[in-house]
Amino acid sequence: MAVPKVLAFAGSLRAESFNRKIVAVAAQGARDAGAEVTIIDFRDLPMPIYDGDFEAANGLPESARTFKRLLVEHHGVLIATPEYNSQFPALLKNALDWASRREDGEPPLVAFTGKIAGVMSASPGALAGLRGQLLLRALLGYLGMVVVPDRVGIGSARDAFDAHGRLKDPGQQDSLERLGAQTVRFVQRLHL
Repeated sequence: MAVPKVLAFAGSLRAESFNRKIVAVAAQGARDAGAEVTIIDFRDLPMPIYDGDFEAANGLPESARTFKRLLVEHHGVLIATPEYNSQFPALLKNALDWASRREDGEPPLVAFTGKIAGVMSASPGALAGLRGQLLLRALLGYLGMVVVPDRVGIGSARDAFDAHGRLKDPGQQDSLERLGAQTVRFVQRLHL
């Protein structure tokens, strides 16, 4: 059987992002379930705000093309999203918008159609980013992804981690690892 490939990223640029921490936990759960996991950082893939005139004149920026290629090469994704004003962040929306753009000879939404997505969130607030997560899950479905039904949200995130970046609550740690593993199981059932 082929090895499941999962791309993992957080919709945050902040160096000490809670969402970077939780996506790393879920990624370990995916690895433990047998997946090859690639973690990316959007600091390494800066993209301009999507502009149709820019695209018409220049095509996709190289960083957007790299992100899209990574999505195409992987069977599934793990996405950790912050929540800003009850929404997922513009950074994440912009990256998904660029990756959705069709290039010559490609089928529509080639980077998304039929891929598996595990979605999680962390927030300093008590609602754990679940409002923004809900909207992201809807968008991923519109793009043609199969979104894993389990949702994991880590609230009061400022106090949730120990000095080594592990969650203090073993139940939360386990929930994130299980989400990573469940994403791999969906990939295995639908793609391999």
